[in-house]
Amino acid sequence: MRRAWVLVGAAVGGVLAFVLLLVVGVYLVGGTVAGGGSVGLAKGAVPAAYKRLVEKWGNLCPALNPALLAAQLYQESGFNPRAQSPAAAQGIAQFIPSTWATHGVDGNGDGKRDVWDPADAIPSAASYDCKLARYVKSVPGDLTQNMLAAYNAGPDPVIKYQGVPPYAETRTYVKTIKTLEKSFAAPVTRVDPSRQAAGAISFAQSKLGTPYLWGGDGTAEEGGRFDCSGLTKAAYESVGITLPRVANDQYNAGPHPRREELLPGDLVFFSDDLTNPRAIRHVGIYVGGGYMIDAPKPGAVIRFDPIDTPDYFGATRVTEDGAKALPTTV
Repeated sequence: MRRAWVLVGAAVGGVLAFVLLLVVGVYLVGGTVAGGGSVGLAKGAVPAAYKRLVEKWGNLCPALNPALLAAQLYQESGFNPRAQSPAAAQGIAQFIPSTWATHGVDGNGDGKRDVWDPADAIPSAASYDCKLARYVKSVPGDLTQNMLAAYNAGPDPVIKYQGVPPYAETRTYVKTIKTLEKSFAAPVTRVDPSRQAAGAISFAQSKLGTPYLWGGDGTAEEGGRFDCSGLTKAAYESVGITLPRVANDQYNAGPHPRREELLPGDLVFFSDDLTNPRAIRHVGIYVGGGYMIDAPKPGAVIRFDPIDTPDYFGATRVTEDGAKALPTTV
């Protein structure tokens, strides 16, 4: 069995050597690859329970789109309908009680306005966004950015400064939501490759044969061992990109290429629930030819594994801005 594995590993290793040459070429010409996205939702980006609501209410006004609304909900609560912040913000859209009292709507028509019910809270978030957009529509510049600034700082500063006000928090908020929007939008053309991907692959390749450790981050105290998301985090950290620790949070670190568009360095994800990104349980680094490098399970070692399995969920093309935009906790 070991001899067979060594032979397979050698064959795949030869493929990887070619793949790494291919990666270098890909990133040298990366500027010629068109990127872009649409306002539609990427497959699997939003939990199925909320997808219809986000698609419907995300088109409520021209300043809003489903991917932008999804980015806001993810930033606010990680799609957790029971989320509650220390500042008393409540529900999937994180309304504070005074704002909910004024702007909450009965989205599902059951006669109640329930901040804990996504069927009310998601329509309310969209409605509030669009009200703000109408309030600041005469302000010069990008209407969506002005709307997001009004959501964060209030509409009056946006009007006063005739655009996004010079507040660090507000400018960060606007940039964060606009960056996260790309992670939730369905791309209409091939998305740009990451320049750091080849280095991430090289790091992961150097760890082949290392025993798995649940919760492992590769520290000296842990004997240099990793679990799946610890390996991917360390691989991208080696090229200057900081990812969240957990696999389902890493999924939103960039746009989502389709299976046929995968490039070496993309993160590939696996789940027992293919309708819910929050249920992702495994991640690896794609190397080409239908294979990834991953830390699969206790008792195994970091190795090459095929990605075309029934639990394949999707992929993420990690970007530095995308990783920086992720909330620290969701």
